[in-house]
Amino acid sequence: MKPQTMAEKILSQRSGKTVYAGDLAVVEVDEVMIVDSIAESVIKVLDRDLETTPKFPERVSIVIDHVAPASSVNVAKSHQVAREYAARTGVKLFDVGRGICHQVLMEEGLAFPGAIVLGSDSHSTTYGAVAAFGTGMGATDIALAAASGKTWLKVPESVKVTLTGELNSGVTAKDVALEMIRVLTADGGTYMSIEIHAGDRFTRGERMTLANLCVEAGAKAGLVVPGGEILTDYGYTIPEWVYPDEGARYVTDITIDLSALTPRMSVPSYVDNVEEVTTLRGTKVDQVFIGTCTNGRLEDLHAAANILKGRKVAPGIRLLVIPASSEVLEQATADGTLLTLIRSGATLSTPGCGPCMGRHQGVLAPGEVCVSTSNRNFIGRMGDKDAKIYLASPAVAAATAVMGVISLPEDLPVMA
Repeated sequence: MKPQTMAEKILSQRSGKTVYAGDLAVVEVDEVMIVDSIAESVIKVLDRDLETTPKFPERVSIVIDHVAPASSVNVAKSHQVAREYAARTGVKLFDVGRGICHQVLMEEGLAFPGAIVLGSDSHSTTYGAVAAFGTGMGATDIALAAASGKTWLKVPESVKVTLTGELNSGVTAKDVALEMIRVLTADGGTYMSIEIHAGDRFTRGERMTLANLCVEAGAKAGLVVPGGEILTDYGYTIPEWVYPDEGARYVTDITIDLSALTPRMSVPSYVDNVEEVTTLRGTKVDQVFIGTCTNGRLEDLHAAANILKGRKVAPGIRLLVIPASSEVLEQATADGTLLTLIRSGATLSTPGCGPCMGRHQGVLAPGEVCVSTSNRNFIGRMGDKDAKIYLASPAVAAATAVMGVISLPEDLPVMA
């Protein structure tokens, strides 16, 4: 048997036969995740076209997170359809306030090493943080997977990303992910699995950031190779077969020296348009947004609070902070993080996606500039087509909120 990549290993295991890049594989699905913005379409396919219900309702989740709470009567009606469907069929429902789909599924243990997780959201690559093959699909494919408990996939080729060295102070997993996208470019991993060899570096949350952003290079999946005790500390069992083989075939092989990295920022209006933050210092901003499935976890709020403690948001700047889940919200309340953020002048909102997709809770007006910890800065992504979005780490976002212009934490005046 030829050596296999992680993607080939997982899809072989779940299909019951040995497969390699280019093969077609029919695989058992461990979890199907449906977000509110597409739930009604999925339900229509199941009810009207397939005339069936999910084969394994316990493996299907509906998460109301993209526009939560409802922003209009039409959205409220769509949510109502989703709630009624969950009650009727027994699928899991995570309602308004529980949080962002990817964070919630991770907290609930519904993504795990070696699993196949399908989501009706493109950033379902996030599940690769725990060595699950996570990928996004449209309404019809999601409905078919829910109805049958299976799906078919063309086994993707793989890109190998090897991380060496250690991060310098002030450099984060977000900077690593943006550098990876810069090197690969927006289409450098199209329908491929990006396999990240990180050793024993990074927390689960940081690995989620890395896997999350893989789709911005066009990836079908983003898989972070388990290392050290990082995942076992969370209670995961890591099967030996999930690891890639020595000699596995990769179409691209890149190495990133972490010790050479400085803080990075994705500049309007493409994610792979990445520059060093030092070259962007002084750019005036109107809004700073800390949250999303990329950087809305407790450690991200801690990073922001460490910058903001004892300081105030600059006049004229709107700082929005939205925890990724109710669990994050509770933890940040218990340890005082939220009080620090509120005292600095931040506005808090319901756990969920918030303004990330430009539907509510802080959309941008024409000409406004936002520094966001999210994952996309396309034209019109967060509101008006003439608004501009810069993507950054929580620490850089927080420093920018204090200074009123794009800044690094080291730019902040020393407190007395």
